[in-house]
Amino acid sequence: MHENRTSYPKKKTQMFQQLQELPKKYKVLSIIQMRKVRSTQILPLRKILKNDVEFVSIKDKIAKKVFADSDVPGIKEIIKEISGQCMLIFTNMSPFKLNVLLSKNKIMMNARGGDIASIDIVVPAKNTGIAPGPMLTEFKNAGIPTKIDQGTIWIAKDSTPVLKGEPISEQLAAILGKLDIKPVEAGISLFTTLEDGTKYSEAELVIDVDKVREQFGQAHQEAISLSIEAAYITADNISQILGKAAQSARSVSVESGFMTDETKEQILQKADAQAKAVAGQAKDYTPA
Repeated sequence: MHENRTSYPKKKTQMFQQLQELPKKYKVLSIIQMRKVRSTQILPLRKILKNDVEFVSIKDKIAKKVFADSDVPGIKEIIKEISGQCMLIFTNMSPFKLNVLLSKNKIMMNARGGDIASIDIVVPAKNTGIAPGPMLTEFKNAGIPTKIDQGTIWIAKDSTPVLKGEPISEQLAAILGKLDIKPVEAGISLFTTLEDGTKYSEAELVIDVDKVREQFGQAHQEAISLSIEAAYITADNISQILGKAAQSARSVSVESGFMTDETKEQILQKADAQAKAVAGQAKDYTPA
């Protein structure tokens, strides 16, 4: 019906033109596949990153049409990979830093049937405010002990119907929703990214920050050790190198018997010990 349209509302035309300009304004274009993300996850991120990132929700067909004639290197290639509803992210921030920020800004969400628990689900003893009825059976089937008091369902004692890593049934998910218990941790990761013509896949953008920090720390320590052994002086190692040189000089002085104010006591102690050893051997000597 609309395949042969030649005119569009002014608002849509302006949005179309703005989208065509965004890849030229920013050096990074990233894509989030919305089939893996709930809209409630995006809202807090918009607030947190509002000064650094532009979010645009768009369908794959529209995205492909918007960028069909774009001369931005690589953009047509990554647009081909998206399907269904998606979120385009435009920014000048490093995509690796952006992905780390996204992974840190996780939120706890209501469960759906089949979701995996991110935590041990603890249902505390309390008045649920729910009137007795079919819900009593649902609580019982979910393994949550209840009683009726003052015309409402009370949870009799703390219970843990599901442990971390276990699946959540549809029935339990409905109960947790009524109790406002959010047991699913949700984060967002970039599906694919284009930075100055270079494309990165989802796997390439994942960085284990703690592991990288540990590797840098180890490399730094190895570099310092090497520079000290090679006596390559820097602002970071000069104290260690001078300390090592001083210790080596003291050792040479003691071994050679070259007295200084710092080593004379050690040299005399060594000489005394050697003299006593010789005297002991002479005392025990019996002529043949």
